Amino acid sequence: MLIVLAAVAGRTAIAQNAVDLAAHEAARTASLARTAAAAETDGEAAANATLDAQGLDCGDSLEVAVDTSGFGAELGEPATVTATVSCTVSFADLVMPGVPGAKTVVATYVSPLDRYRSRA
Repeated sequence: MLIVLAAVAGRTAIAQNAVDLAAHEAARTASLARTAAAAETDGEAAANATLDAQGLDCGDSLEVAVDTSGFGAELGEPATVTATVSCTVSFADLVMPGVPGAKTVVATYVSPLDRYRSRA
């Protein structure tokens, strides 16, 4: 029983770390884009690449949302890009009463946009 609980805790911690890193990379990459459309595409690609590099398979549960509304701010005004990454980690292979079948881990990261760079 303790081994299963340790496996659940370990798998959750590893997944949370990978999702945190993916959200950070998505927001940072999106903040470097020149347009809102490119920011969204680049941010999603960065999150996917980070999760692949970390070896986390979210399957169909992966959700990456990049809020690019900051690209609408006037030059000189502070603006940000926010990335949220969500992944459901399966515990289906850990058969034990009381252990949930899955857990969803979520991370959000905010990255500033350069105030004086054009935002087409």
